Formats: sequence, structure tokens, C-alpha cells
Amino acid sequence: MQVSRRQFFKISAAGLSASSMAALGFSASPALAEVRQYKLLRAKETRNTCTYCSVGCGLLMYSLGDGAKNAKANIIHIEGDPDHPVSRGSLCPKGAGLLDFVHSESRLKYPEVREAGSKEWKRISWEEAITRVARHMKTDRDANVVAKNAQGVPVNRWLSTAMLTASASSNETGILSQKFIRSLGIVATDAQARVCHGPTVSALASTFGRGAMTNNWVDIKNADFILVMGGNPAEAHPVGFKWAIEAKKKGARLIVVDPRFNRTASVADDFLPIRAGSDIAFLGGIINWLISNGKIQWDYVKAYTNAAFIVSEGYSFDEGLFAGYDEAKGQYDRGSWSYELDEAGEAKVDPTLEHPRCVWNLLKQHYSRYTPEMVVTLTGSPKDGFLKVCEHLGATAVPDKVATILYALGWTQHTTGSQNIRTMAMIQLLLGNIGMPGGGVNALRGHSNIQGLSDLGLLSTSLPGYLTLPSESAHPTFADYIAKNTPKAQRPGQMNYWGNTPKFFVSLLKWFWGDKATRENDWGYDWLPKWDRMYDVLAIMDLMHRGKLNGFIVQGFNPLASLPDYNKNVAAYAKLKYLVIIDPIATETSTFWQNHGEFNDVDSASIQTEVFRLPCTCFAEEDGSIVNSARWLQWHWKGGEPPGEARSDQAVLGELFFALRKLYQEEGGTLPEPILNLSWPYANPREPTPEELAKEMNGRALTDVVDPKDPTKVLARKGEQLPGFALLRDDGSTLCAAWIFSGCWTQAGNQMGRRDNTDVGLGATPGWAWSWPANRRILYNRASCDPAGKPWDPNRKLIAWTGEKWAGGDIPDFQVDAGPQTGMNPFIMNPEGVGRLFSTDKLVDGPFPEHYEPMESPLGTNPLHPKVVSSPAVRIFAADKERLGTREKFPYVGTTYRLTEHFQFWTKSVRLSAIAQPQQFVEISEQLAAEKGIVNGEWVKVSSRRGFIKAKAMVTKRVKVLTVNNQTVHQIGIPLHWGWVGVAQKGHLANSLAPAVGDCNTQTPEYKAFLVNIEKA
Repeated sequence: MQVSRRQFFKISAAGLSASSMAALGFSASPALAEVRQYKLLRAKETRNTCTYCSVGCGLLMYSLGDGAKNAKANIIHIEGDPDHPVSRGSLCPKGAGLLDFVHSESRLKYPEVREAGSKEWKRISWEEAITRVARHMKTDRDANVVAKNAQGVPVNRWLSTAMLTASASSNETGILSQKFIRSLGIVATDAQARVCHGPTVSALASTFGRGAMTNNWVDIKNADFILVMGGNPAEAHPVGFKWAIEAKKKGARLIVVDPRFNRTASVADDFLPIRAGSDIAFLGGIINWLISNGKIQWDYVKAYTNAAFIVSEGYSFDEGLFAGYDEAKGQYDRGSWSYELDEAGEAKVDPTLEHPRCVWNLLKQHYSRYTPEMVVTLTGSPKDGFLKVCEHLGATAVPDKVATILYALGWTQHTTGSQNIRTMAMIQLLLGNIGMPGGGVNALRGHSNIQGLSDLGLLSTSLPGYLTLPSESAHPTFADYIAKNTPKAQRPGQMNYWGNTPKFFVSLLKWFWGDKATRENDWGYDWLPKWDRMYDVLAIMDLMHRGKLNGFIVQGFNPLASLPDYNKNVAAYAKLKYLVIIDPIATETSTFWQNHGEFNDVDSASIQTEVFRLPCTCFAEEDGSIVNSARWLQWHWKGGEPPGEARSDQAVLGELFFALRKLYQEEGGTLPEPILNLSWPYANPREPTPEELAKEMNGRALTDVVDPKDPTKVLARKGEQLPGFALLRDDGSTLCAAWIFSGCWTQAGNQMGRRDNTDVGLGATPGWAWSWPANRRILYNRASCDPAGKPWDPNRKLIAWTGEKWAGGDIPDFQVDAGPQTGMNPFIMNPEGVGRLFSTDKLVDGPFPEHYEPMESPLGTNPLHPKVVSSPAVRIFAADKERLGTREKFPYVGTTYRLTEHFQFWTKSVRLSAIAQPQQFVEISEQLAAEKGIVNGEWVKVSSRRGFIKAKAMVTKRVKVLTVNNQTVHQIGIPLHWGWVGVAQKGHLANSLAPAVGDCNTQTPEYKAFLVNIEKA
């Protein structure tokens, strides 16, 4: 890489010494390289994990500082860890610039306040910052917390202050945030996970039982066919994508289906264009083709899916509507989306598959409409390319061939996001590819710990381990909660692991309330807040816009840039009384009150919101664990000190909780019990340590835990760390903050810090870090064997039945001593024991996926059912519905995406990334450019009903014009990384364009398909 002489001398020597630029070749000076080598000779090496995407690449950080008291360690170099089993020393362009992130000029160093109406920041002390924020919070809580609802049910709900949590903070920060939020009664809380992969959890859990990536990064190399659809891993997960290339080297085929010819497509065997928002039509067509051509792995389908289950007599589907739709409410009554039960309450089945209401026949009927011709009509994809995808997938409907699917936000960020993913999950069940090495449905999470914060329940209606936060209507009492959240097996002999919910929940309540949680007070159940409806990010912004929120706490999140309809949101922030930002870098959210011309044209003096900016540490300055896409909990170690007075997130939360509790102790207040009774047993209550919190997530014995089969046998003594969640109890004898993480820090020590990268076969490295649940690396791996316990493919052996137990290179995702003769099936988290082709009552918009148009459709109709164009189960607030555009004024389809060189809105504050991609642009086709008279490199204005952006036009062959339903459809690609804070050139927030409407099940915003116009600027 080269820079001009003029550019080189603009960069100071001090800047180069603390920059990744020198290490990556921006300097031609050999002497500078020698200085770096000399520094490394006396540097301390620390192992860490990349803070960006969910590949979780390993890092080696080098710092100077002799470790003496008051001598701050300073990180001088970061490179890839060659021992890491996934990254093997590689780093992408973002990872290569991590040193510039650590030393960014945008790093926050001191607490600051922006007083109401002010145009500037004022530096304050930590004591003043904590005191003022705590006072704001207590005043607002005392005035607005609700102790009981109208029916007299204790609800402990505080709605006038909301809190958002980070995507890259550690699990230890996350679990402390959970305790902090719920003790205060906050239910208006959400995380970046909602904006990204909420539909993944909803879709995969409703199909297989768990909402996570089924396999792992290295396992991709074991695939025979790879379909990349709804994602662009070569761009967004470049180091993880190396394993797709390894599969290709061994003969695997790779096909990409995407609105753009992207970087993944450039190394694929085939590429198919598709209209954004029509994925279910394409995938539904695959289901129809597989059925019509007999490409079904029948032994797998009959044994391990609900194909033979008989559906309730009341179920139907007609003209775009499933049974039970209430038009007045805009909701379904899902009562008929269930199985027909026998006298014992178990689901009826027809092994012959002849019953007209068995799932198999309903499936065939539902997707018979999705012919290849209809697929082409709805998607614009070429018929021959579609059939090629079908044939490649169909070829894996045999025991010794597997296909895998790689997807990301291209599937999640739609009103039908959950159903996009559900459709592919069903295809993989039909092909027998779930539980198999090289198979699965692989959700590529976008942030380093977005998986972990999902696991820890930092969402409006969730608790850790995918437990549900109590609802005031469904769970008014502890007994109601247990009864309604503890399913019963729906077929004989099934494990039904959620039957252990009482053990998980009571152990969680003991973590919350400690000794104050007793059997007599239902383990402190009524101190938890209860929700009346979901308070996700879109609901929070609607409340704020209507003046219903007074306070907003934002931790490691930039919602002004991340949430849709920026113009509405910036007006909403101006209605807050106080805004608290906890972040290592400056963000647009923290500076929403500043005028930046057309990028943020506001009147600062009229904005009365008091804004606090509290600087915290970044990944390189803290210990802790994060969870990558493959469910690996990887421990990272602190390598340097933060700048200025920045503190760890645990210290910020600890100080704030300590101050709040002290105010309630001294002054009293409204509903103080949840705060005063909260267990806060940390050595330094003002700053709980990551080790303390990690041990709580694992769980420990509060009394001796004995074997229920032999009470004389002690399995864990009082005070010991538990070996796993199998020892959790519902009698108050165990404590556990996150049951699925139990096993991560046992009596043997920190399992997340393990570094044995031995490959035990098929790329599995079970000695590296620790994977939930129970260190399993491939979920549902019992399904890799036939009903008799023998691997479907001997060359892909994961586990097998030895005659006494299940054993092999992976931890069995199964009861280890339940032999084939028991009839127990592989999907142990589902009460029926099998994977679901028909999803009973789990999703709000249908038991089968159905194609619905985006809320802003370029067609204006739905050829499958013109009377029901978009999903009838969409939730949209009145103010947002008024801001929807039409194809007459906004005739083109806009879709957002990420670049390799940038990560969300962070890296515009990173020098190296800013050099690599300095300026905002959009991609348009040559045909659209010709129609509009736009020349490559010209400034253009892209607008929607909600706002506009200005960017450079990139006229390219990568975006194709499509013919959809006999209409011409143009699509515009919109990278999302710009804003007015950072070292890159200022740009517009791309979310100015997107509508505030989300996936029917999770409310993940519809960023991938909306209507825009384009013209010369």
C-alpha cells in the first residue's frame, strides 16, 4: 500500500507510532519497521478477541509499561493469533485497524455534561456525573414506577426511563446490566440484537428448539454445497468465509442469491439476482421443487420431523390468511395452529402420511402454488438459475451429501424476517441436513457479542437463557409462570428439556435476590417487573416521540444511527429530560443536539435535554468473555489502560447502582424493595469484577447438592461452582445467572480461557474456549445418526451409540444413556422431540412461511393473493404508518448493506478504515443511471417519504435491472456507515430513508426493502 509524499507528511510521527498504518505498509521507511520490532521485543503479549463481527478472531496485543504502580500499560501493536482455530492469524481490514480504534481521537476520556439549551460539552467529575444521573433516575422512578396494575397484580414496572445495551460489551457487563435493569423495574429495554438477528432466535427456536447457529465456522468446510442468501460473508465476515473457500477447494459448489453481485458472488460458482423482499417466494419454490421431484431424505423426515403429525381440524389457509385472523386487532388467534391430541394429551400421528391434515399433506398443498414460473414472477430471478439451486440442494437429499446455508441481515431485516429463516430451516429438515457436519442453518451474527447479549436476555420481554420475563396477563403469579412455561412432552418417551424450566428459573431468582429469595415469597418473584406489551426499540422510539419517556440510558449503542427514521428520532430525543451515554467513543446519539448543517440541522438552544457522556473501556482494556456466532464463549484479557478517566462498564453500573441504593436507603421512595433486596455480593460493590460475574453466570451450590437417585452421594458441595446445568435445582439450593452458560467456569476453573486447538476430527476443537450448551459444537447432533444410532454418513461421524452410551468427537446433544430403543428423538428442546415443518403456535404470522410484500412494495400487489399484499400481522404505530411511501412517488427499491472496510458506525472514527473508505456512496445500475442522466462519481440525492441522503453515485454492472410481475424494478444499494462524528468525511445517516416497521415476531426493522427516489443532487 502507498500514500503520496504529501499525504505521508500530513501524518505525524506520533500518529504513526500509535497507528496500524505503519504495520500495514503505509510507511516506506525501513527504520520505522525496525523501531516496531524493537518495541515488540520488550513488550507484554496479551491475548484478546476482535471487537467487530461474530467470527471472534483471535488477537495478540502488545503493550509497553513495566507493570509498576501508576505506570499505565499502552498498547502499541495488535496482530492476529495464529493459534486460533477459526482465524489462524488472519484479520480483515477492520481487524487490521484495531490499534487505531484503541487510540482513536474519538475516544472519550472524561465525564461530560451538555446542559439544557447549551451548545457545548462541560467536563465534570465522576462523582458529579454519578450523583446527577442517580438523582434524575430516582426522581423519575419515584414519580412513575407502577407497583400494581388495575387487577392488583404486582408489576414493578418503570416505563418512563428506557435503557439500550451494547453489542460488543462482555457477557459479564451484560449480566450485570440485566440485574441493574430488572431491579429498577425497567421493561423498556433492548439491545442491538433486536436490530440485527432477533428473527434468527424466533425462527430457529420455533423450528429446532434453540435460536442459534447450528454448526460452527470451521465446520463450513465439510459442506458439499453452500448457498449464500440473505448475507454477504466475504464482505461482512471475511475471515470466517475462508472456511467456505476451503469447502470449495475440496469440491463444494457455492451459489450466491442476492440483490447485488457482491464480494461473495465474485468467488462463487454461480450468482442469481433477486428482488429484495422476495426470499420466501424463492425458498418456497425450492420446497415445491423438492417435493415434486422426490428429493426428500425420507428416513430422516419420517423419523425426525413432524411430517406425520396431524394438525387441528380448525386450521386453514385461504387467500393469504391463516385461520384465526382478527381484522380489527390485526392479530391472529393461533389456537388452531396446533396438533390434534389424543386422550392422553399427546399429538396424534399418521406414519403413512395419508391423513389429509397431517403436516406433510398440508405442506405439499401450501407450497404447490410456488411453481418455478411464480418464483420468477415474484423474484425476478432467472428460471434456469433457480432450477440450478434446486438441483444442487436436491442432490444432498441423501445420507452422504450435505448442504449448508449462510445468511445474515439480508434475511432478518424484513417484516417477514423470521419466516425467511423458517423457510430455509424447513428445507434443511427435508434434506436431512440438520445435526450433520457440514450442514445446518448458519446465522452469521453481525457483532462480536450480539449472540451473548441475546443469550443473556437483554431484550424487552426476556431473561437469561431464553427464559421469558413474566407477563402481567399470562403470569400474574409464580405458579402461573411455572405452569405456562414448563411444557409437557407431546409424544411418548421424549426428553422435553424445557421441562426443567422450574430449576432454571428458581436458580435465576436466587441470583437476583440471594437470601431474600425464599420459598415463602416465591423466590422474590413479585420483585421482577412484569410486562404488558413488548417494549422493543421501535416501541421505545414511539413512546419517546409521543413524549412518554423522560430518561434514556444508552450503553455501547448508537441508536440515532441504528434505528429507522432518523428525522423522527432526532425530534424524539429533544423531548427527553435526560440522556445518559456510556460508550468508549463519541457517537451521533450523544451529539444529536449539535448542529451539523444538512447532516443534522437542529436548533441546539431549543433542545432542553440534559446529556451525560460517561467514558468506558473498550475490548482491549478489560477482561471478560464474548460469544461468537458459533456459540463459543471466548475469554479475553486486558492489555492496556483506558485513556483519561474512562472506567469499565462494571464500574459505571456499580457506581450508579450503589448511588441509587444509597438514595433509597437514606430517603426512602416508591417501591424500594426490589432495589434494597437485590443481591449485590461483590468484594467491591462499586466495581464487580468480570471473574465474579462469570462465576455467577456458571452457577454455584448454595447447599450440598446430592444425587436424587442416591442421597448419600454429593454432586457439588456448598459454595462450589457447578459442573453444568444438570445440577440446577428448584428448591433454592443452587444459584445460576444464565443456565445455558453453566459449565463455563467450573471448579476446574475458567473453561472459556482454554487454548487447546487440537482438531479431533472434521475441524472440531472442543478444547478451545467453551461452547454453550455443555460445550457442544454442533447442535442436534443425535440427528447425524439414523434411528438405530449409526451415523448416516460414516465419513462424517460426530457421535454414535456404542451399545451403552452416545459418544464421539462432540458432546452428545442428547441424553447420553438413552439408547435407540427408547424412541427418544434428537430435537430435545421441542416437546414433541422432532424438528417442525409446521410450527404450531410459535410465530405470530403463520405456521408455514408465506410470501408477503414489504410494507413499501414496488408492485402494489401480491400475485399470490392480491387481497392480502403485506403481512396482516405487521405491527406499525400510527405515526409511522403515516410516513410510508408509495411506488408512484418513490419508484425504486432501496436496500442497505455493510462494507468490508467499515463496521457499523464505529470505524469512521478509525483512521485506517477512514482512509480505505472515506466517502459515502450508493450503487445504481447502468440502466437507471442512463434514465436519470447520472454519471459515475456525481453527487446524487436519494430520498424516501421520511428523509434523504446525499452521496456519490457508483454506476455499476453489479446491480441488475429485474423484471418482476411484468414490471421493471430498479434497486439501489446503500452502504450504511456514515455520519457526522469521526475522522472519515461527514455523511448522512442512511437510516433517514428506512421505515419504522419491523419483523412481525421480533420487530427487527425492515432495512432491506423500502421505496426511494434518486436524482442528481
